[in-house]
Amino acid sequence: MQKETARSVSDGLTDLPFGPYFATPCGILAPLLARLEGRDDYMVIAREDNAVGEAAGAALCGAKPVVLMQNSGFGNSVNALASLVAPYRIPMLLIVSMRGTHADPTPENAGMGKLTEPILQGLGIGYQTLEADHVNDQLLEALRVLDEKHEPYALLVRPDFFGWSA
Repeated sequence: MQKETARSVSDGLTDLPFGPYFATPCGILAPLLARLEGRDDYMVIAREDNAVGEAAGAALCGAKPVVLMQNSGFGNSVNALASLVAPYRIPMLLIVSMRGTHADPTPENAGMGKLTEPILQGLGIGYQTLEADHVNDQLLEALRVLDEKHEPYALLVRPDFFGWSA
């Protein structure tokens, strides 16, 4: 089931005009990252704030970039999102795994597990939690926000969505 879910998300992303992809390593997103990593427009970036910066540049050139990261790394990217992406309405899709929630009881991730959604709300960045039965519609909604509102948008990924467990 989880391999099918990773295929559904990766196929949905690549069938729509998303890209390039800027990813930081993440165990929860690993099945999705494995499906994207052979693409010419897929790049592994060491820091999430740098990935957001690279994506901003791609968006300013007309692309619809995707940044893939853990919510712990999302914390590292808040300044770039707050001072560049949100105020200048730079469209990009953030795919953020939600450590410290649901199936991830690890105490070191609990803080960002509680703060990710309120931070997105505070920045005015719309978001949804990915649901296996609605991936296509959710990707289409993300694309609509990027195209029509010219704003960033986030899709949150529960720890068990692709089969990860603590």
